[in-house]
Amino acid sequence: MEIVDEIVSEFLVESYENLDQLDSDLLELEEAPNDKAKLSSVFRSIHTIKGTSGFLAYPKLEKVAHTGENLLVLLRDGEMMLNSEIASGLLKMVDAIRSMLRSIEAGNGEGEDSFAELIQELERLKSGDSGGSDEAPVQATEIPVEDVVEELRPSEGDVESEAKAAEGVEERQVQSQEVAEEPAAVVAEETETEEVASPAVATPDASADDVKPSEPAAAQPAPAPAPAAKPPAAQPAAEEKAPPATSSVTESTIRIEVGLLDKLMNLVGELVLARNEIMQCGEKSEDTALAAASQRVNLITTELQEGVMKTRMQPIRTAWSKLPRVVRDLSRSCGKQVQVKMEGADTELDKTILEAIKDPLTHIVRNSVDHGIEPTDVRVAAGKPAEGTLLLRAYHEGGQVNIEIIDDGGGIGVERVRAKAVEKGLVTEEQAAALSDREASMLILLPGFSTAATVTNVSGRGVGMDVVKTNVEKIGGTLDISSVPGEGTTLRIKIPLTLAIVPALVVTCDNDRFCIPQVNLLELVRLEGDKVKNQIEVLHSVPVYRLRGRLLPLVYLDEELGLRDRRTEADRHLDTAVNIVVLQAEDQIFGLVVDSISDTQEIVVKPLGAHLKSLPVYAGSTIMGDGTVSLILDVIGIAQVGHVLVEHGGKKLVDSNEGNSDLEGSQECYLVVDPGDDTRAAVALDAVARLEEVSTTSIERSGNQQVIQYRGQIMPIVSLSAYGEIDTTQDSVPLIVYNTGESDIGVAVGKILDIVDQVEDGSSPDGNSRVIGGKVTRIVDLEMIARSVA
Repeated sequence: MEIVDEIVSEFLVESYENLDQLDSDLLELEEAPNDKAKLSSVFRSIHTIKGTSGFLAYPKLEKVAHTGENLLVLLRDGEMMLNSEIASGLLKMVDAIRSMLRSIEAGNGEGEDSFAELIQELERLKSGDSGGSDEAPVQATEIPVEDVVEELRPSEGDVESEAKAAEGVEERQVQSQEVAEEPAAVVAEETETEEVASPAVATPDASADDVKPSEPAAAQPAPAPAPAAKPPAAQPAAEEKAPPATSSVTESTIRIEVGLLDKLMNLVGELVLARNEIMQCGEKSEDTALAAASQRVNLITTELQEGVMKTRMQPIRTAWSKLPRVVRDLSRSCGKQVQVKMEGADTELDKTILEAIKDPLTHIVRNSVDHGIEPTDVRVAAGKPAEGTLLLRAYHEGGQVNIEIIDDGGGIGVERVRAKAVEKGLVTEEQAAALSDREASMLILLPGFSTAATVTNVSGRGVGMDVVKTNVEKIGGTLDISSVPGEGTTLRIKIPLTLAIVPALVVTCDNDRFCIPQVNLLELVRLEGDKVKNQIEVLHSVPVYRLRGRLLPLVYLDEELGLRDRRTEADRHLDTAVNIVVLQAEDQIFGLVVDSISDTQEIVVKPLGAHLKSLPVYAGSTIMGDGTVSLILDVIGIAQVGHVLVEHGGKKLVDSNEGNSDLEGSQECYLVVDPGDDTRAAVALDAVARLEEVSTTSIERSGNQQVIQYRGQIMPIVSLSAYGEIDTTQDSVPLIVYNTGESDIGVAVGKILDIVDQVEDGSSPDGNSRVIGGKVTRIVDLEMIARSVA
């Protein structure tokens, strides 16, 4: 069978399901012909098949469905009563449609049969000619039209299915227009009731007469009598000409309720918890059989988890589908010309997250059209195309989904934003002056902020972007804005793939374990000995740590949880070691000081009990591998109670004594390592996904490649020393993990030396070496290593 495209596949699956239901409904209608709910259901199903087949340019299928629909109009409106002969005719129509669907599925188009006899029979039945039937005429029972209108309103599923078909048929419409018009005797007239019920599915070649009120059947020329109808159980002759009934499309697809998927997801979450417990027992035990079994359970659980998660994943085009219409209507009302482009519409997200971002995306798009893109005359005067462009882009990166909304408008007027923020009392003049352009742009996310001169039905009320920001953060996402005056604005949203199972860093504080979602984690720092006294300073009464030229505000977890009194400066100097978890909350980076750092693991997020929901520092709870309950920290809540966001959000914590306040934005950060051959090598820090210390006993071999089992996947590993193999005679090796966007690659090094800032100018002629930290250092491209492994 030829491969049918995705749109036709969906049409086939839905149509097969509708036909199966039609068989049942028609048989029930024979017993209860006055059941208007069943009549409505039958009519909707045929109407959907007719409309979609017209969009997909299947004229014979459309003609058969259209003729049957005209007969159903009379039954629906109470002008005729369904009897066994009409039921037989409609069942033949169902069989004929099924035959054509099978032919389409087999790649043979609609088949050779035109079903002229069936169309004649349906026309005869519509005209009221019983064809010599001995059955006594049945008086039609009148059904109030206003009741039928409510029953026949298209359901959400009908509109959705037809909309999906419409999205993919622009290329087919040319074919559809070439279809010959139907003969006058075949094109039946539909009632105004149908026009009210389903206006969105008019076929491309439908004439204006299709939506006029029905005229008396006697006004139409009576067709020649057709042969007597066969019993419902009889198979039409057309069925014999159809290809074998394989229905492989329907056999490979099944529809499942979201509630059942949610239940499966919860069960998988419980299995992950049990897996963690088994893994913990296996690591402590010396029983090799138990260790092997636990590894096997780990792999199976991971595969099952990924499989169930995929069943909940939907393409982001589901959330984007309504945005072109929003842009069209809004741009017209604003007197602008705007086109919408989409990239990465197939990027998949968990259904729960997809639903959560629909409203924020709509608001952002409305803002871009209303505030971002200029009127046509302004664009032309600035040398831009008259039509503005709004680009929606989505892609996966580092276990998250990035969504970008980019317009080519006038950008954000930062001076106007500063002035408006001062006017509304959101910041002081001194604070506004100290803000960088990027920080000033972020002021539009504050509650109550608006630069609109007048209040309209679109904007100006100061309510919107702060709500967008709040809703994005509720699902663990972040919001960032960048703008270039005169060129446009880019708004970036980073959100997790799913909310049910997330990777987290486990830390301890006062002998209790807490989990920090890795989406907020930037890096880990440990200070020992004299570094605690010399590198932790106090600025504006806030303890800070000098991290590569940037003064990082510190928040002590035990203090914010009320486990101890606030430290004095003398108390801080008594600490022999300090573990700092560097986190990002909104656009602010800060360090969370904890007692110790345990490990990273996947956790199942459980909601908080009612007695803990009022505490801002907790985002949820989870069950650890040993069965104990741990709380998940809310990074933004911690930053708020630690006054990092409130008191220091507007300050640039860069040490001015260094002589260059712009150093942070211009310098390059490198991870410096010893490859194991007494040389120095450096890797760009932003290319490093994470650092790991792995036991050499966990290194296995797949073909000629050394690999390890890492976070549910088989990760290839190489030695940085000439990209060779790793020496397994040592106990463990430090590993740099590089993410290619699709998978991880491990690069083993001899030692991790330091993280330094590149400020020297010296470099080799070929650019492969640079002076870093005062020493000549080879620059390593992790992407090149990844390509060599692949």
